[in-house]
Amino acid sequence: MAYVIGIDGGTESVRAFVFDLEGRPKGIGVAPYPTAFPEPAQAEQNPEDWWQALGEATQRALQAAAVRPDEIDAISVDTTSCSVATFDQQMKPLRPSLIWMDVRAADEAADVGATGDPALRLNSAGKGPVSAEWMIPKALWIRRHQPEIYEKAHAICEYQDYLNYRLTGRYVGCLNNVSIRWHWINREKPFSLLGRLGLEDLVQKWPDEVVAPGDPIAGLNGEAAMHLGLKPGTPVIQGGADGFIAIIGLGVTEPGQLGLITGSSHLQLAVTDRVFHRPGLWGAYADCVYNGSAVLEGGQTSTGSVIKWFTSNFAAGADYNELDRAAAEIPPGADGLLALDHFQGNRTPYIDAKSRGALVGLSLAHRPPHIFRAIIEGICFGTEAILRVFQGEDFRISEAVVCGGAVRSPLWLQIHADVSGIPLTVNELADATVLGSGILAAYGAGHYKSIPDACRAMVHRASVIEPNEKNHAIYSELFAGYERLYSATADVRMAIAGAKR
Repeated sequence: MAYVIGIDGGTESVRAFVFDLEGRPKGIGVAPYPTAFPEPAQAEQNPEDWWQALGEATQRALQAAAVRPDEIDAISVDTTSCSVATFDQQMKPLRPSLIWMDVRAADEAADVGATGDPALRLNSAGKGPVSAEWMIPKALWIRRHQPEIYEKAHAICEYQDYLNYRLTGRYVGCLNNVSIRWHWINREKPFSLLGRLGLEDLVQKWPDEVVAPGDPIAGLNGEAAMHLGLKPGTPVIQGGADGFIAIIGLGVTEPGQLGLITGSSHLQLAVTDRVFHRPGLWGAYADCVYNGSAVLEGGQTSTGSVIKWFTSNFAAGADYNELDRAAAEIPPGADGLLALDHFQGNRTPYIDAKSRGALVGLSLAHRPPHIFRAIIEGICFGTEAILRVFQGEDFRISEAVVCGGAVRSPLWLQIHADVSGIPLTVNELADATVLGSGILAAYGAGHYKSIPDACRAMVHRASVIEPNEKNHAIYSELFAGYERLYSATADVRMAIAGAKR
């Protein structure tokens, strides 16, 4: 028997799955690591903790699967993106990594956006703003605030690049990360943008070579093989940013397909056969996952987190499943209640970090299930707002494949389908991210001719939620009210801010 290992370096832990070549998990290992929050807007992790957790998780997965090291044909790793780290010439960390949720570089991000450089067309067709999460703002922050570390840094790279270096001894970048978060376009470094920022020397600290997802990097070196409990020389296949590798695990490979990744937040990633840029979305990123295709990106900052906020603070003791069932008995529109889902701002399509959530239409007749349903509907309206920016005469979404927390709620899935009028597919394995890495490992080991071929063999559909046309018509009318809520609450928010001054 041949097996592969998919590994996911997430925000809280490393997870390793041993897969057979049909995509069935045979053994799972998990190893956590801590995050430090030194000051507001800051979030840091120690790269050495990533490496330690990688070894522990992989060995646990092997033990659980009861397979021999020589039965593992390849491994592939995905990680969080925008987790930027600095290393000396021996690739020892110079400081903790600024992980993806670290947004201390807000001023630097504004300065990047102010350059007006052509590379910024990835950010809402050049209209911005630039995210403080991305590579260049974080590197600029390090240069400005910790110049001695910046000068000493031999390498400034991502979580992904560091693990691949420790595994193989090769310092290479990831085509996925540089395309989506480093402002590289068509594999071209953003020399003009860096020059405008006085960061020309950053290119010398970046990897000289980038490797595309699914392509081999090298074999495991001896130290790494011992650390992971694997055979030296086991092929290491390039992965990428966790959310983008998840669309592989969802089997989203064809133009028109959408990956809807749900959890505390929502991420929308759609495959297209042409590159275009529009206000209100990020991308399209050419060749960032599949050669010859581009990916559009949208996202909502607070989705499942709003549900958790409500149930924790205003429905304490209520059973989630009971709330779900009671909300399902309420008709579309939650008896006149409408929610704006911007509790932590809006990522897309408005790109407004200062926007806030709202509940409009409250009456004494409303009960917790009404609010619960209204919040879910508001989240689904937020997704629809993004999909309307994605779609036009040049691009249509034919199918959405969903993973994450929303899969546990039949009501939530049905409302998503009803609001957008698009069939929603659910797969057998909910863990799309780590399966995506497993698929890349299987493809990179030569078991399949292409990544889409590997997806067809290793991704298994479970069910399809068809939209209810009657409900879709109702939600289409309600969506107009949702859109007006954003501008209406913006005026109120400005008035409140003025009163505080």
